[in-house]
Amino acid sequence: MSPAGVRRIEFGVLPREHHTDPSEAWPDYLRGAVEQLEAYLAKKRRTFDLPLDFAASTTGFQHDVYRRLLDIEYGHVASYGQVARDLGKPDMARAVGQAVGANPIPIVVPCHRVVAADRRLTGFGGGLPAKVALLKLEGIDVDGDKPNSKVHPEVIPLDL
Repeated sequence: MSPAGVRRIEFGVLPREHHTDPSEAWPDYLRGAVEQLEAYLAKKRRTFDLPLDFAASTTGFQHDVYRRLLDIEYGHVASYGQVARDLGKPDMARAVGQAVGANPIPIVVPCHRVVAADRRLTGFGGGLPAKVALLKLEGIDVDGDKPNSKVHPEVIPLDL
């Protein structure tokens, strides 16, 4: 977090000695972000209302990709190619994939909602089992948590 907004979300559990002060000591903006993430994971929130701070960690193209990902609705998916076309760069699906893979704010910027054109699951910073768990949390049927598993039904294109 920065005073400008959420800058990074990382997966994993910190050892006890790395835990921060009790949440009562956190700034309001950090406490709000944690509360919204907890509500999402409890299926009580579908969207986030958080300021995002991409300034220090992204290129202009990555920023454009992340802004586009924010338009993929809860419970829907889009392909890398669809995102590239929506950005007016139809030949840049692989570059979109690289940007998605470098997303510093997963979940809030829903990179887990992006799949291959043939509905196959591809990489995710938190691992494919985490991607599958997030998709299933949102009601998307997935046939496994290994590479080449697919989402069902068909990829739902973005309505932009």
